[in-house]
Amino acid sequence: MKKYIIYGSFAAMGILSTVSCTKNITDLNTNPNKPSSVSAASLYASATKEMADAITSTNVNLGIFRLIVQQWTETTYIDESNYNLVTRTIPDNFWDAFYTDALMDLKEAKTVLEADESTDATVKKNMLAQIDVMSVYGTSVLVNTFGNVPYSQSLNSDNLFNKYDDAHTIYTDLIARLDADLAAFDESATGMGTSNMLFSSDEIVNWKKFTNSLKLRLGILLADFDPATAQTIVTAASAGAFDTQGEYAKFPYSTVPPNTNPLWEDLVQSGRQDFVGSNTFVDYINSVEDPRRPYYFTTIGGIYKGGTNGVKSPYANYSHPGELLEQKDLPGVFIDYSEVEFIRAEAIERGWAVGGTAITHYNNAITNSILYWGGTEEDAVTYLARTDVNYLTADGDWKQKIGMQEWIALYNRGFDAWTAQRHLDYPQLTPPPKAQSGYPVRFTYPIAEQNLNTTNYNEASSAIGGDAVETKLFWDIY
Repeated sequence: MKKYIIYGSFAAMGILSTVSCTKNITDLNTNPNKPSSVSAASLYASATKEMADAITSTNVNLGIFRLIVQQWTETTYIDESNYNLVTRTIPDNFWDAFYTDALMDLKEAKTVLEADESTDATVKKNMLAQIDVMSVYGTSVLVNTFGNVPYSQSLNSDNLFNKYDDAHTIYTDLIARLDADLAAFDESATGMGTSNMLFSSDEIVNWKKFTNSLKLRLGILLADFDPATAQTIVTAASAGAFDTQGEYAKFPYSTVPPNTNPLWEDLVQSGRQDFVGSNTFVDYINSVEDPRRPYYFTTIGGIYKGGTNGVKSPYANYSHPGELLEQKDLPGVFIDYSEVEFIRAEAIERGWAVGGTAITHYNNAITNSILYWGGTEEDAVTYLARTDVNYLTADGDWKQKIGMQEWIALYNRGFDAWTAQRHLDYPQLTPPPKAQSGYPVRFTYPIAEQNLNTTNYNEASSAIGGDAVETKLFWDIY
């Protein structure tokens, strides 16, 4: 599979040619504006954008996670807020975005790079590790969405009917791959250069921190399923993960279409007014007077007002996504320091030695989020002093305290908010009155898989306990 759209600095690329008399008329069959091959860096960058688009988009055909975690609700067409995944074949679209587009591009990038004899050996090694880290990321999203998925036999055009692998087995291999990538990285050289996409500098130290942060995320999700293994993974990864305020792995969208943030496309360019804040989320952040409200939402009559979740909520009557979310070049975040600090707080509560205290990591996570959105240090200090926010006095056990604040901090990162909610079980979300199912803890398998890969689909469905949105993933114990 070859892609011919080249992503890098997002500058338009053109090839100028002239046509004159030729002795070989077959040359006229060659399009001079379409390259016959594409570089590994371009394929890698394209794949990274495809994944960023999939987790950032709020298009109802693909990215409905903000609706599932009830940060937003819909104004007119309320099917997705009520957990209708089938009408728009959302699982199929999400599956294809990762398998057909991103992961296939990454596989092709690896093939092209391995055949390249001109790239410095150390740089090449770093590039291969970067490709693999992003492949691990994409695969982890699929596992955390569906459960058992094709893995060992996937991305093979000679085998159209892929067997599904056990999700826990995949997780084990993904973590082993991250360990191999960490060992392969060499800080004396660069990797993808300006095509690395996630960092303004392609220093490999950034990539090692990102890889450890991803490993930390996968490890903490195993905490209830296999605490001993999770502890080993988390304690090892924490030491090398993001450790400084303002550290993010984020995709740098452009102000020039088609490389703009898909949120701008969904909220502005489309001319549609499909989303407002959900009362579930807005009422809660109102109750704690969260300083991020002016950045998250607009006001209606001077107040922040959410529409009833899952019920038609006229756009003019309720707070809608804030102006910051309408910026063309708002970055798409893969993982950040706030998420890492919440994980460290949880690890300490579980008795694992990652350094520091739970309250310090909790405070760091919230402060980083407030500053990212535009608030001040003073805002953070005031907020953290509230009895209903302060770690020592807020309601509930550590799962509730961390879970509620992570839900707020992961605003505009719907997929990650959904994953964190399933892991910590907070907030405890009630399905809307017209919900077509219980609360979705996974996506059902694509209809195309059910119809075309039936034998393997049936086997996978049986192995996980039934292909229903209420069927919990292996790590979702409670």
